[in-house]
Amino acid sequence: MPNPSLTSVSVPTSGRSRLAALTLGALGVVFGDIGTSPLYAFKEAFGGHHPLDVTETHVLGVLSMIFWGVTLIVSLKYVLFVLRFDNQGEGGVLALLAYSGRLKRDHGRLHWLAAAIAIFAASLFFGDAVITPAISVLSAVEGLSVATPAFEHWVVPLTIAILAALFAIQRHGTGGVGRFFGPVALAWFLTLAWLGLSSVVQTPGILAALDPRHALAFALESPGSAFLALGAVFLTLTGAEALYADMGHFGRNPIRIGWFALVFPSLMLNYLGQGALVLRDPSAVKNPFYLLAPEPLLLPLVGLATAATVIASQATISGAFSITQQASRLGYMPRIPAKHTSESERGQIYVPQMNWAMLVVVVLLVLGFGSSSNLAAAYGIAVSGTMLLTTGLVTLVAWALLPRARPLVAAGLLVVGLAELLFLASNATKIAAGGWFPLLCGLAIFTMLSTWKRAGEIIESNEARKRLPLEGFFERLGNMARVPGTAIYLSADPHCVPTTLLHNLKHNKVLHERILFVTIVTEEEPRIPDKERTEVHVLEPRRLYQVTLRYGFMEDPDMMRALKLLDNHGLRFNLDDTTFFLGKSTIAPAKKRGLFTWRRELFRWMQRNAPSAVEYFNIPADRVIELGTRITV
Repeated sequence: MPNPSLTSVSVPTSGRSRLAALTLGALGVVFGDIGTSPLYAFKEAFGGHHPLDVTETHVLGVLSMIFWGVTLIVSLKYVLFVLRFDNQGEGGVLALLAYSGRLKRDHGRLHWLAAAIAIFAASLFFGDAVITPAISVLSAVEGLSVATPAFEHWVVPLTIAILAALFAIQRHGTGGVGRFFGPVALAWFLTLAWLGLSSVVQTPGILAALDPRHALAFALESPGSAFLALGAVFLTLTGAEALYADMGHFGRNPIRIGWFALVFPSLMLNYLGQGALVLRDPSAVKNPFYLLAPEPLLLPLVGLATAATVIASQATISGAFSITQQASRLGYMPRIPAKHTSESERGQIYVPQMNWAMLVVVVLLVLGFGSSSNLAAAYGIAVSGTMLLTTGLVTLVAWALLPRARPLVAAGLLVVGLAELLFLASNATKIAAGGWFPLLCGLAIFTMLSTWKRAGEIIESNEARKRLPLEGFFERLGNMARVPGTAIYLSADPHCVPTTLLHNLKHNKVLHERILFVTIVTEEEPRIPDKERTEVHVLEPRRLYQVTLRYGFMEDPDMMRALKLLDNHGLRFNLDDTTFFLGKSTIAPAKKRGLFTWRRELFRWMQRNAPSAVEYFNIPADRVIELGTRITV
């Protein structure tokens, strides 16, 4: 059976220290979100919008569902199966979409369906990305009200202050503080295990919850309650998508080792410990996580939990930056400049516009919902929808690319898909209580992404009809007047004359002494080495060149840096006598209003507010001439 992975991020065989370092780093980034679920998940089952009575059957049933849900979806689906599907080491639904690009050739309809699934899953992820910082930090700070009721009125203001500080430091990147993430996360998971084990020792009978018959008995005895409880159980799975999305930073092996060696057992011990505590003292259900700790250690635990939730939030925010960049590279968003914040980790980026927009939404969520329990209603449906869509996308890709494994793949993913469908259905019962927010957010973002992509295809099709073949074009021009300097024309099609050159000839009737046609190609892989980035064809010595610049979908085009790379091909530039010609095509307003006129206007609004090509390509503004056309469709 062929290996579906294009490239895996492997650990050098030189020593175990490298593997240990990667595993420690993964603890602080990959598992930050799922590692903070014990703060609110178990509590939500007995104190949320559909609270259960604290009985032995309910406690054992919920814990049994937690254990087998995490085992099935996180351990089997993500850690053991989905991590095999990477695109040059990168993970996530959009990386998987790029990976599935090979479906275009033989499975055109499957590729269209895969694109729709991936874009909607990415859209839901943005809803998750703003809810995660809000619910994580809020749930940690709520521990202050457990320590003393006097802090209760300070929970929301302190949460907003922490979140504002978190988003403010994003411009510095995670590189400077990344080395602290792993040790803090290690301390957090060891604390989870210690708190849970201390409680389990007092009530060892709680280990019976590992028997799946308790989940089955709960479902048979109270099917309605068990179904509603799935919404709370699902909160233990939030962050599982990060195992896949953040794979490019560390590789699959460190993630698998970290999960099975520490994270999974620590989480399960803590959930079992919370259940044991509630059986001993039903009143502890108001906040079983913090009540596991001895009173003198409560405030230090709040501090550690807050640090852990900041790490969890950081991972989700970084994931939103990565998805934004991937969507832009794949043509689903305008060109959005991103700043790389680490010399060693190219995946660590900062997108200023996205950062501040997310902060505004996160603060509004904290003010609007007010508590982690209220936010939990909105949280589950975003993540469950993303997980189910990821399962569907992986199924399509595996079905098309692994024909000999189809029966096994179909059987395994069918079981996982049915479980995730149940979780989604249970979370759907909380739409009115807050689940509407991520759905509305996802629908709005999906509409914008698909609109931008469709408009881009229309513009490209219109320009393709007007293009003239490059071959023989300059011979037909005859003796055209030449002016000193170098002209650089960005060209979408290397075999055709750029429309910007045609406009320049029409209005100015001159050519520059040296002309470069530059085509920027976004490859369906994350990054391209510099030695493979440039390709030059000499069309006419000293006068006419065709240049191709290749970038991965995780990279930012940089024209100034690319010109330096062209030194290797004997092309040198004096910026003072170099002019960049850029084109901009817009869609004209509709002459008659129709059913989808609003979509045309949405694209026009997005285009007006999109960052300029000058900023995106890193071109000096005083060396640019922009020529535009208007398309009537």
